[in-house]
Amino acid sequence: MSQREFAVARLSELKDGDMKQVTAGGTEILLTRVKGECYAVAAHCTHYGAPLVEGILNGERIVCPWHHACFNARTGDLEEPPAFDALMRFDVRIDGEQIFVDVPENASDRRTPPMTKREPNDERRFVVLGGGAAGYMAAQTLREDGFAGRLVMITREDRLPYDRPNLSKEYLQGHAEPEWMPLRSKDFYVESDLELMRDKEVVSIDTAQKTIEFSDGATLDYDSLLIATGGVPRTLPFQSEKQTNVFLLRSFSDSDAIIAAADKGKRVIVIGASFIGMETASSLKMRGCEVTVVSPDKVPFIKILGEEIGRLFQRIHEQNGVKFKLDTHVTGFDGDRSVKAVVLNDDERLEADLVIVGVGVKPARDFLNDIDLHKDGGVIADDHLCIAADVYAAGDIVHFPDLRTNELTRIEHWRTALQQGRTAALNMAGKPTKYTAVPFFWTMQFNTSLRYVGHVKDWDKIIFQGDVEKQDFLAFYVKDNRILAVAGMNRDRDMAIWEERIRTSRIPSPDQLSEGRAEALKNSADSSGFSAYKLL
Repeated sequence: MSQREFAVARLSELKDGDMKQVTAGGTEILLTRVKGECYAVAAHCTHYGAPLVEGILNGERIVCPWHHACFNARTGDLEEPPAFDALMRFDVRIDGEQIFVDVPENASDRRTPPMTKREPNDERRFVVLGGGAAGYMAAQTLREDGFAGRLVMITREDRLPYDRPNLSKEYLQGHAEPEWMPLRSKDFYVESDLELMRDKEVVSIDTAQKTIEFSDGATLDYDSLLIATGGVPRTLPFQSEKQTNVFLLRSFSDSDAIIAAADKGKRVIVIGASFIGMETASSLKMRGCEVTVVSPDKVPFIKILGEEIGRLFQRIHEQNGVKFKLDTHVTGFDGDRSVKAVVLNDDERLEADLVIVGVGVKPARDFLNDIDLHKDGGVIADDHLCIAADVYAAGDIVHFPDLRTNELTRIEHWRTALQQGRTAALNMAGKPTKYTAVPFFWTMQFNTSLRYVGHVKDWDKIIFQGDVEKQDFLAFYVKDNRILAVAGMNRDRDMAIWEERIRTSRIPSPDQLSEGRAEALKNSADSSGFSAYKLL
């Protein structure tokens, strides 16, 4: 028996499909039992530290309850972002009814997947254009998967890739320090032989010659290219760069500029009730600002989440002191260099110390001259995320065929970009892989969190289970008699279950939901190994 081996549970305490969190030698461990075998991995997600025991186990697949990173219960390997590191795995020994786990001293909760180093005789050059979610995930995946050629990531920002969702959340609130934001340290890129070209602006790409041209006149050839340049914030017709107190929020620098301005002036007008606008309103109100949101929509999020949930978010904001001017258009700014007021379509003037414009983004693709584009400016990919010979795309820029509806779809969410970066990288490396991942996003406003899995552009009806007013519900979005998306509050485990249902195409019909049969069968075990809505 190892000196670091600990008795942690009895075999009878774990049935097939069960998870149990235990502590051994000061280390928190997640025990699982799959097909009669017991496994042990670190107990917390490597993304934001969620307790995995509150998620689900589907076969060998562990789904995090917060942001749906997925891990293999047997190996601890990362299967789905937004996590980047795998879980630490621990040896398990069974002696009669007793389960023992071998825990090294000072055991870590995570392990960075092994990265292939560049080999001098491998002359291939793969280029990742974009330093956001999709670009970073693609670069890591290529090195994880054994790509040993030259790997170059190009970003227009003078920063290491960072956690963009936090720009409008914890970082803007002042609850996350700048050093917390990078996805990886500078040493990681050096150790992985990942060349990071920062502060570089691409002006054109010649896909026939496989050449990239930069604004300084330099060029770079490639063998395979991923375009993951994301989106550019849309602006208002009367908005100009001369206006010193009007801000967009897309980059780290944007967030820093807003923080500096908010510390000087307290009256904030947020134009747009999008996720970025509402999260910014929440964060700046939490910083002590006076915030008013102006939007042409009659209810926030009505086109994305529906009126009931939109009104809930509006009430949450109003209860925290945010004011709204809805069903209203901004027609101009009063002031040249410093905007003193925002002018509405009824001639009302809202006095302002700073203005945040959050009216959406458009694909960043002005450098593309020889690739067919969608009518909204994005690129069009096949089901392998390929847009031209040896050219792939991922993230906010790309329209892809939705596996569930066959419609061309473009999704502007962090986890989707990470998932697409991973798929694109495998295809770049010569491992044909269709993009089949389930979309997921989350938002946090005034400590109220909503999660959403699946995707639907519009819907015929919404079926609710639970109580929207009490922020305890599931909302099922039905199109053509199919459930295509689910939103939920305070139903984290259920949301993880529904992601697995959508992923594996095992979804009850709307009629079964309406009849209440799925709710009645909640927490009954099904053959896939997770306690869930029983297959109907």
